[in-house]
Amino acid sequence: MRRLQMVAIGAASCVCVLAVTPRPAYALFSDAAVVAAIKLLQAFTGNALNTMTKNLTDSIDSNLSSLTNPNSVASLLTKGFTQVANYAKAQVGAQSQLMDAQDAAMAGFLRRQQETGIRDEHMMNPEFCAGLDAQQSTVAASKAARSAVYAIATVSDPRGEAGQGTPSYYGKSQGTDANMSLHLKRYCSSDDVAQGLCSSVSRLPNADQRAASLFGADTLSADGAVDAANDYATTLIQPVAPAALRGEQLSSLRGREAATRRRSYNSRMSLARWVTGYVTSLGVPSVALTRDQKAEMTAEGLTPLDKASWLQAMALEVNRRVSSVSWNASLQAMPPASVMREVATEMAQSNYLALQNYRLGLYLATMGAARVAQEEEVAFRDGLTPMPSPTINP
Repeated sequence: MRRLQMVAIGAASCVCVLAVTPRPAYALFSDAAVVAAIKLLQAFTGNALNTMTKNLTDSIDSNLSSLTNPNSVASLLTKGFTQVANYAKAQVGAQSQLMDAQDAAMAGFLRRQQETGIRDEHMMNPEFCAGLDAQQSTVAASKAARSAVYAIATVSDPRGEAGQGTPSYYGKSQGTDANMSLHLKRYCSSDDVAQGLCSSVSRLPNADQRAASLFGADTLSADGAVDAANDYATTLIQPVAPAALRGEQLSSLRGREAATRRRSYNSRMSLARWVTGYVTSLGVPSVALTRDQKAEMTAEGLTPLDKASWLQAMALEVNRRVSSVSWNASLQAMPPASVMREVATEMAQSNYLALQNYRLGLYLATMGAARVAQEEEVAFRDGLTPMPSPTINP
């Protein structure tokens, strides 16, 4: 390489010498020889430069882009890019493993969460169990109340009709005496004692004429409160029944008309007594209270009872969901499924109460219809002009 450089420098010097040196008059070489020497020198110089350029190009290519040269830039870059790619692939694999582990952990967490939700949805809440027990007591008390109203009607209807074996069967005065005797026996007051009608004041004085006997407590005690409520209803509706129609009073034409009116009277009285008997039956003690119901009575400041009525059981169940601290605290901690059960229970209870109100509405509507019919009958009878009886000759 150095030799080529020296040759090139020498040739250039010769060219310069030839360019600047004037031709002597006595030159040894002809022009053709000089031209030929110059062309030969130019060809030699061009070949040398081409060879040098090729060598330089090959060297540069070998140092820059040759992949067979381990020290070339291309080889180094290729190795670097390969290493970076290997790092990227390793990172992708590590990320995939991390994501797989994370997905597995999340799947396990979600599964445990779902299992917990399923457990909470299928687990009975203590408040739900207490409500179910109370509702069963309410239904049992309702059945007992229906039996009680039938029992009351079985006694009150024959009395109002003045049937055989009842005081008014023998006359209105006997019915009045029987009513007075019952009052003095069970409900003697201080005024009655002062008049000498009875010897001492009763435990429930004048209870047969006081509304508290019927509405004073949700549960009527079995030691006379039920009788007092029923006797108050008797004093309110029909204290004394009219005497019964007997003998010719029934067989004559006027007697049959009187019997028709008496049956109409008896039906209205039976309806009125049925409604009061229905109200009385709702307070008859019939079912044993649960522990939670007794606790609710204590919380309300009432004395817990061994047996309660339909009205008491229903009132306790309603009040428990309004003012009970334990129920409201449990409601705050209930899972959504338990809250939905409570809502469903509330809706069922509302439907049940709506049904009871509907039944009572039927009674009241029937009483209203009877009252309208009675008023119209009186108006028709008062407005009717009596016609003279014709004289018929035999």
